[in-house]
Amino acid sequence: MKIGMPINYVGEFSQTVEELREYEAVGLDLVLLAEAYTYDSVSQLGYIAAQTSTLQIASSILNIYSRTPTMLAMTAAGLDFVSDGRFILGIGASGPQVVEGFHGVKYEAPSGRMREVVDICRQVWRRDKVEHRGKYYQVPLTKEDGGSGLGKPLRLINHPVRDRIPMVLAALGPKNVELSAEIFEGWEPIFYLPERAEEAFGEALAAGKAKRSPDLPPLEIIVDTRMLITEDADELAVAVQEVRDNLALYIGGMGARDKNFYNQLAIRYGFVDAAKEIQDLYLSGKKAEAAAAVPDELVHGVAMLGPAGHVAERVEAFREAGVTSLNATPLAKTHEHRVKDVARLKEYAS
Repeated sequence: MKIGMPINYVGEFSQTVEELREYEAVGLDLVLLAEAYTYDSVSQLGYIAAQTSTLQIASSILNIYSRTPTMLAMTAAGLDFVSDGRFILGIGASGPQVVEGFHGVKYEAPSGRMREVVDICRQVWRRDKVEHRGKYYQVPLTKEDGGSGLGKPLRLINHPVRDRIPMVLAALGPKNVELSAEIFEGWEPIFYLPERAEEAFGEALAAGKAKRSPDLPPLEIIVDTRMLITEDADELAVAVQEVRDNLALYIGGMGARDKNFYNQLAIRYGFVDAAKEIQDLYLSGKKAEAAAAVPDELVHGVAMLGPAGHVAERVEAFREAGVTSLNATPLAKTHEHRVKDVARLKEYAS
């Protein structure tokens, strides 16, 4: 398995990038940068590319609503160029809170749009003249589509480093998980519980793989997790509480009551009663009680926290569930401890 690490989109970005060289030296394979209603991640990914030499760099994620498909393709080609072929395009639908609340764009038909985005991006990277007549995107825009009629099919002027840049879909819902297994190079889930992954994702993955083109490589599964290797009980308790609080935030408060993808995932994992209790408590303002209601199995299953032997066992559990990359947030309080933990994680994953 490869070892990745996310960079937070708030905080001391410059210092974190300086420290990346040390992570790179101990075997970190991949760095991922998120984008929400923050600084754009593209400019920062370019900076990371210039400061590193072997790390793969990935967007995690660029939403498909705030950039046109051709702009996503141009951006990916540019980042692949400045990184000498080290870029991975991570995309996703995000959610209506960001897409409509911040960008002012209607959040609709994520699966249908995603399929068309992939087709257009791959045309751009092949340097085809881009022609796409879809339900959601029409390139070029004709008079019949409401355009001036002056547009014509164009191809990318530059010659991309690669004619197929790997694309990863961040997805939790069955339709998008199936889509990732059908047409993407990789799939990135959050809160991945290896022991219950088959219940939550197995059917959708199987349906997508049944339609997968033989031209595509085997599906990469890049899993977000949190990690701390320690035998210090106090340090471990702090990390466990951080994971518990984060799960409560997402399961309880991320989205409207009937539109919370993370709550629905907890239900698919089998935590039906707990999912309802967490949401009820969180939405009523009882955040501490909501965190306390998160099942221990979920807390310790989606994260890797504890003594070295336990963390090594969790790595094997993820490997056996088909995971190909661990996107692990190190929770140690010092930089030296975080670097050491990444080095040990790389050892366990090798």
